[in-house]
Amino acid sequence: MREFDYRRASDIAGAVALLGADPDTRFLGGGTNLVDLMKAGVERPARLVDIRELPLDQIEPTPEGGLRIGATVTNGDLAAHPEVRRRYPALAQAVLAGASGQLRNMATVGGNLLQRTRCGYFTDVTRPCNKRVPGSGCPAVEGEHRNHAILGASENCIAVHPSDMAVALAAFDAVVHFETADGSGEAPLADFYLPVGDTPHHETALPPGALITGVVLPPAPVGANSRYRKVRERASYAFAIGSLAAALDVRDGVVRDARLAFGAVASRPWRALAAERVLIGAAADAKTYAAAADAELAAARPLPHNGYKVTLMRNLVVAELTRLAQEAAR
Repeated sequence: MREFDYRRASDIAGAVALLGADPDTRFLGGGTNLVDLMKAGVERPARLVDIRELPLDQIEPTPEGGLRIGATVTNGDLAAHPEVRRRYPALAQAVLAGASGQLRNMATVGGNLLQRTRCGYFTDVTRPCNKRVPGSGCPAVEGEHRNHAILGASENCIAVHPSDMAVALAAFDAVVHFETADGSGEAPLADFYLPVGDTPHHETALPPGALITGVVLPPAPVGANSRYRKVRERASYAFAIGSLAAALDVRDGVVRDARLAFGAVASRPWRALAAERVLIGAAADAKTYAAAADAELAAARPLPHNGYKVTLMRNLVVAELTRLAQEAAR
């Protein structure tokens, strides 16, 4: 591991200034992803700026009726918060599905958003990878890609985003807030993660030198009837091979509102807008749910060894929407 300087930030402006003074600096929250990447040689920062003592560890209601979640709120505190569990249960379930209790007690919301892919070619510095070394190639296309993207990928990168939390946040139209040397800014989560295209090393729309300060969830009445379902190859402590955050409002047998986001199928949390358009105003039955899944998955471009994800996601949509409709009817 490369030697590095360590600083502890006491205020937001000071943290941003430290990063701006040296682009080879990284912010340190819980370190559950960054430190692993440093050990592997993928990340080699000259300085770490510890932000855990900044006043960004609260979950508070917004005047509009949503929630503001500070960037240094731990995943454990997020999942346990009563208002998160009541208003956005899919978010609490997603966080609980994401890691062990020990990791959740260290990992932060801001760091979770910025965690990087677990693609084996990315984490192995002896292999080419366009995310790590632009222009070096993507060996996963012809190599091991069983758990790689079926939506929104390109010939330059087929890795998937690993976050469970971000999938639920995408379903609820979360907005990421950040601070730069020039002032405050925000980006809807729908725009926060960049399409892969031919620049997979550019992963987010976060400006250079920016510090994430929090995430705002707008009010979403449909969120109270929501679920997160994660499919993985072993029962715990594993990344998803497919996941779904879903919320459903059914009245008189008709879908009045719906939110869907897919995980582990693209380089970013995949908001299933085509599926939502099919659902809203249609009969709340398995035929509609299957048609919605098919509408979204029509854009899928699986490779030889990950086509199973199309069937998996279709079945997941039908099963979870059926369950949500049954719960809404009680």
